[in-house]
Amino acid sequence: MSDYSDSDKKQDMSVLHSMGYAQELERRMSQFSNFAVSFSIICILSGGINSLAQATAGAGGAAIGIGWPLGCFISLVFAVAMAQISSAYPTAGGLYHWGSILGNRFTGWLTAWFNLLGLVTVLGAINVGTYYFFMGSFGTPYFGLADTTLTRIVFLAIITGGQALVNHMGIGLTAKLTDFSGYLIFATSILLALVCLVAADSYDIARLFTFSNYSGEAGGNVWPQTSGTWVFLLGLLLPIYTITGYDASAHTSEETVKAAHSVPRGMVSSVLWSALFGYIMLCSFVLMIPNMDEAAKQGWNVFFWAMDAQVHPIIKDILYLAILVSQWLCGLATVTSVSRMIFAFSRDGGLPASKALAKVSPTYRTPVAAIWIGSILSVLFVWGSSLVSIGETPVYTIVVSCTVIFLFFSFAIPITLGLFAWGTSKWDKMGPWNLGESMFKLFAVLSIIAMVLIFILGVQPPNDWALYITVGFLVLTGAVWFGFESRRFRGPPIGDEVARRQAEIAAAEKAVGQI
Repeated sequence: MSDYSDSDKKQDMSVLHSMGYAQELERRMSQFSNFAVSFSIICILSGGINSLAQATAGAGGAAIGIGWPLGCFISLVFAVAMAQISSAYPTAGGLYHWGSILGNRFTGWLTAWFNLLGLVTVLGAINVGTYYFFMGSFGTPYFGLADTTLTRIVFLAIITGGQALVNHMGIGLTAKLTDFSGYLIFATSILLALVCLVAADSYDIARLFTFSNYSGEAGGNVWPQTSGTWVFLLGLLLPIYTITGYDASAHTSEETVKAAHSVPRGMVSSVLWSALFGYIMLCSFVLMIPNMDEAAKQGWNVFFWAMDAQVHPIIKDILYLAILVSQWLCGLATVTSVSRMIFAFSRDGGLPASKALAKVSPTYRTPVAAIWIGSILSVLFVWGSSLVSIGETPVYTIVVSCTVIFLFFSFAIPITLGLFAWGTSKWDKMGPWNLGESMFKLFAVLSIIAMVLIFILGVQPPNDWALYITVGFLVLTGAVWFGFESRRFRGPPIGDEVARRQAEIAAAEKAVGQI
């Protein structure tokens, strides 16, 4: 960050002050660090591996060879549209702020709740995925551990606690680890691809473009019996759900140098690099599979089945260790994103105990209470939802499905608002990262279309109850807003309120040693 001059620092602070906020968080993240935090949350070694059966037990090789690029493009259109807005409004908890500025208090509040619910539960889902990967790679084979509720919750409490502790100790340490995570993901995905190609019995490239239908028993009942076209569309959930989390670049805006330039670049590049390296890695894995029909029957166990069958045990364990570390770092970066959203929403009074949740530690310059509350809530979510089932489907599985939908809703709301707000008094100036009005409008429209597709796919069996939960949540949020929050919640500072906050800004910065 040697090129971060005093004038750059003043410019970043000036932009933040113009939106009515103090520079309480420590601005230490470089452009690469901002990219790395999103790249770490996307983590193709987490979702790309743990959710692999959505493809192999669905449309087979074509779900990767054709489906992965198509699904990644869907995520990219969201990232590009959000990047354009983030350059104009580089604040922590960016989506909440965008939803308020481009719309009104209600749309900002709704965006914040959608995003928070998605982030907290996705953090739980990421760490549950890490737990199952640990059990399949080391826990059961080497330590003889059995999968029980107690084992799962203890494991989650330990690893989530570690992720929270690192975040507690400052953005400097977190950024160093997520920077390392970025390099580790690049190296491990390439190494895994090379190992798969070396271990492959032959290179049947046509397999990557061959459509199959493994729904029902043929695919271990990962998907209910359905048509070949529909099971291919369902397989798009693998890349769409894997390539998410790029909003972390926006959430860490106030800790990123030259944020108006760095944040949009970090957001878009994290999606592009994840898409490319994920494609190389997954195509190589599909080529290694000895028999696609047998692979489909393995269901969710397909990755371990293929690795056991084709890869030398020592090399396999080295890869497993690197993947496990990457998955833990994925959760670490997600804690960063969750806590900044809680912090940003709380400083405008959007959550209970807002004063405590918006407090920044003068020692570590981090929102300590927000870090720990977000982490604790994710563990409680996993524990509580794992105890209940609807039919044969755990509530946990259903809720994770619909809360990823909520996460995309939180992306779509400000994008849609921006489509109509651009050129008005609400948004009359693009940020320095500017693709132009026509390109923004194109990607905004594509995002709205993609949101409809994601919602339709996300509420299909076995997660059809996600529809009722989503509708129920919308009814509940409407009741809470019109019953309570519409009179209490003021939203972010706008207009004259920004000028009235200048004394508070100076006091807040003095309290953390900024001035």
